[in-house]
Amino acid sequence: MNLIQLRAFDAVARDGSFTRAAERLSVSQPAVTAHVKALENYYGVTLFQRRGRGIEPTELGRQLATISRRLFAAADEAADLLEATRELHEGRLEIAADGPHLLMPLLAAFRTRYPGVSLALTMGNARDTLAHLLAERCDLAVLAELAADPALHAVAFQRHPIVAIVARSHPWALAGRASLAFAELDGVPMVMREPQSVTRRSVEAVCRERGVRPLRMLEIASREAMKEAVAAGLGIGVISAAELGRDERFHALGFADADIHHTQYLACLERRREMRPVRAFFSLLPALAAD
Repeated sequence: MNLIQLRAFDAVARDGSFTRAAERLSVSQPAVTAHVKALENYYGVTLFQRRGRGIEPTELGRQLATISRRLFAAADEAADLLEATRELHEGRLEIAADGPHLLMPLLAAFRTRYPGVSLALTMGNARDTLAHLLAERCDLAVLAELAADPALHAVAFQRHPIVAIVARSHPWALAGRASLAFAELDGVPMVMREPQSVTRRSVEAVCRERGVRPLRMLEIASREAMKEAVAAGLGIGVISAAELGRDERFHALGFADADIHHTQYLACLERRREMRPVRAFFSLLPALAAD
């Protein structure tokens, strides 16, 4: 068994792409393809099949991926144990996040302290971010929703209210209002994120509880696009106060009769929490929370 070929197969099975597997392994895409093809040819098997524009493992490929994931997880755990004793002068840390605003100060602090470690960032909603972490497509995840899971080590480090935002030309902004009641959203046009959005689900839960029915005039799977739609006067948006920033195009209103908020977590796989770059990143949280 050629472990280099098996490692290439494992990366493709995890990422569902030869290109992304090559990025994970820091090699060329043709090299990954050649390793997988050599493995298939040696044993006379087919491990992947085309599905539309993508690929997926065959039944044999899925069985092999289960074994290879356990094998390389053990190898990575051994490497993490040894790496934990070294000074952090080089390496690579892959991070997935559901928003950039709270993460960027952490990245800046980490880069200042450990300039030799390269960083890679993947953005998505909270569910996508968690899926990346559980599939071991990243070392760390920063996200606003996390259920208890013994496979994960997680620390809550910041909590921010969810607020409504309107364009500066909106009557609520012109009146200088600082808050609104949830009932005032009834029948009001809103610009909403995708159904998987933590913010949207938090607001909709309160709406259902109180019988409030806003008009969903526009659904956008992007935080920045949602803000642009609100700025253009297409409706009211909801967002974490930390994600709003100081954009003068918006007027923010808190909810006077509901405590809805985002709790931000930094998480990693429990078995990888002693990995040196991961430990170093977690060590930055107290300073960020103090700010």
